[in-house]
Amino acid sequence: MVSAVFHSPLPSEAEASATKKEAAQAKPKSSEGQKVNKTQGSASPAPQYPFDWRGLWLAVLPPVLGLALLIGVWALVSISTASSIPSPSETFKQAVLIFSDPFYRKGPNDQGVGWNILASLERVAVGFGLAAVVGIPVGFMVGRFEFLSRMFNPLISLLRPVSPLAWLPIGLLVFKGANPAAIWTIFICSIWPMIINTAVGVQRVPQDYMNVARVLNLSEWKIITKILFPSVLPYMLTGVRLAVGTAWLVIVAAEMLTGGVGIGFWVWDEWNNLNVKNIIIAIFVIGIVGLILEFALIKIATAFTYEEVKT
Repeated sequence: MVSAVFHSPLPSEAEASATKKEAAQAKPKSSEGQKVNKTQGSASPAPQYPFDWRGLWLAVLPPVLGLALLIGVWALVSISTASSIPSPSETFKQAVLIFSDPFYRKGPNDQGVGWNILASLERVAVGFGLAAVVGIPVGFMVGRFEFLSRMFNPLISLLRPVSPLAWLPIGLLVFKGANPAAIWTIFICSIWPMIINTAVGVQRVPQDYMNVARVLNLSEWKIITKILFPSVLPYMLTGVRLAVGTAWLVIVAAEMLTGGVGIGFWVWDEWNNLNVKNIIIAIFVIGIVGLILEFALIKIATAFTYEEVKT
């Protein structure tokens, strides 16, 4: 009785081998099924997201409405002032005529709008380049050394608020020419944003960086090139962007006073001829060129600005 109870639950050797064989056969099937599922999962198409119509609508509609509002107000003003202000349609026809041949030359005082824009951009580039060569190193020194900061801060505070056109007679007196006087005006109005922003960037470098440089006994050149310059670059590019915007504003007024070739002189010459259509076209040209310069410098500044990654 006891032996019967003891041996009855145990399977025989044949049953045990059969069970192992079934388990071995079942295992590859499950793994094969997993492979099939993985293959099917990888071959499944990526999920399709709906197009962001709301983002496109918000990006396109506000600028279009703004331009429509400007043209509408312009049309109302042209109607109310009779023939004093030309209508948008008349100005557009004149713009098509002007830009059909923007690089013609019929004498020193009769040139296409393209040559005038290039002449103004050349003056801005020369004056702005000289300001960058002088202003950026001065900004580094003012921000790096406290003695120089205390020495230059009163001078910068005194001269920076002065209107750039107030420097134009000084340029005419010193350089004896309209073109170098205009470049001098661009230089003096562009240098202050570069000095101030570069100096602020140097002063905001973390003190821990400077302590490490002192411990490593780095030379002043390595401190500037390895520590200060990478940290100050975003501030410096902001100063450059502000300086270019100011320079483009000033060159128009300077060219009105000095004459010659340039977009400012073109505006003043058209006013002397009472050609209001060309003056309005020049206003749009000045705005578009300034917008292009601003956009290009913002892209450059964004490329060299690194944001801290949050984990």
